[in-house]
Amino acid sequence: MKAACVYGALLAGGVLAAGAQAQSDDGMYGIVDAALVGERGGAAGKVNKLTSGASAYSRLGFRGKEALGGGLSAVFLLELGMRIDDGSLDNTNGQLFNRQAYIGLESRDWGSVRLGRQHTFLYYTLVQVADPFSLGYAGTAKNLFPVKNVVRTSNTISYTSPARRGWTAEAAASLGEQAADSHAGRQLVMAIGYAAGPLTVRLAHSVLNQDVAAGAAPLAAAVSQGNARNSVLAMNYRYAFLTAYLACGVDKGANSSPVPNPGAYGAPGSVVPSTDSTDLLLGASIPAGTQGRVMTSFIRKHDRTPFQQDASQWALGYTYALSPRTSTYLAWAKIRNRNGAAYTVGNGNEAGSGNSAFNLGLRHNF
Repeated sequence: MKAACVYGALLAGGVLAAGAQAQSDDGMYGIVDAALVGERGGAAGKVNKLTSGASAYSRLGFRGKEALGGGLSAVFLLELGMRIDDGSLDNTNGQLFNRQAYIGLESRDWGSVRLGRQHTFLYYTLVQVADPFSLGYAGTAKNLFPVKNVVRTSNTISYTSPARRGWTAEAAASLGEQAADSHAGRQLVMAIGYAAGPLTVRLAHSVLNQDVAAGAAPLAAAVSQGNARNSVLAMNYRYAFLTAYLACGVDKGANSSPVPNPGAYGAPGSVVPSTDSTDLLLGASIPAGTQGRVMTSFIRKHDRTPFQQDASQWALGYTYALSPRTSTYLAWAKIRNRNGAAYTVGNGNEAGSGNSAFNLGLRHNF
């Protein structure tokens, strides 16, 4: 029954995409990515595996855009994650379009409004501006920059302004939808950006209310956990011979900087996530011939609590374009943990199991 439902949903998405393509040349798209991954340094010892989405989540999506006149268009996007290593859906919560699902309006003069499940503007700041690894490969910035709360949100209303002299502004509100408490579970994200010539700069801020309203579970009392606040200032500058990257992050509040895999070193109960930390990234992307690219970065997390559980990461990667849509890649990263910190080297799709890892993979975009 579940397989039939999934097939029916995909078939329906294909019909929608075909209609959209007839009107606007948009339709089905996706990424197919698989890699050999080796992880070292954790309680699991040497881990070797074939995994999906090491450079970027494997996905299948349907999108469309219809011109309504006067510079106004209707848009939609439906996107699901999938695993290439075993063919399963890439989620554990039963969502079909777990990555994104929204509808909206776009105006060349007034900007765009989108309704539904979508990526946050802080996530876009990290993946588009801050990280030479684009949050993928072993060198992904999310090994130390916290992203759990800011990748994507449901029940979201977002607005993006049109570009004016290089400036853009963005804002989103995600409704907690908990009975009797309109603030519980709500998330607000704002961003402002500037892009002109070789320079791109963006500042983003997220505030997540972690309260749980009374009655969210049978006979459950209200729970007050305060806000998780994350801010990122990112920039990159394109020189003739490389693109340089710089990013600074500030994380405050409970769950503002969760450890991706607290059991990686065998003592999950002893791991204390930071409630007050800063993050710094320095990186570069360097062309290597006409088809190659070298990526490198250094990241430092500074824990400002009394535990002082700092960590730093060095990363190096290489991609080679076999065609405009197909590439192969090799990446490596190593983390140094201090004072009981328990950060791991993951990749675009996984948290990792130790303090070092390499990837050797193949990726195709369609």
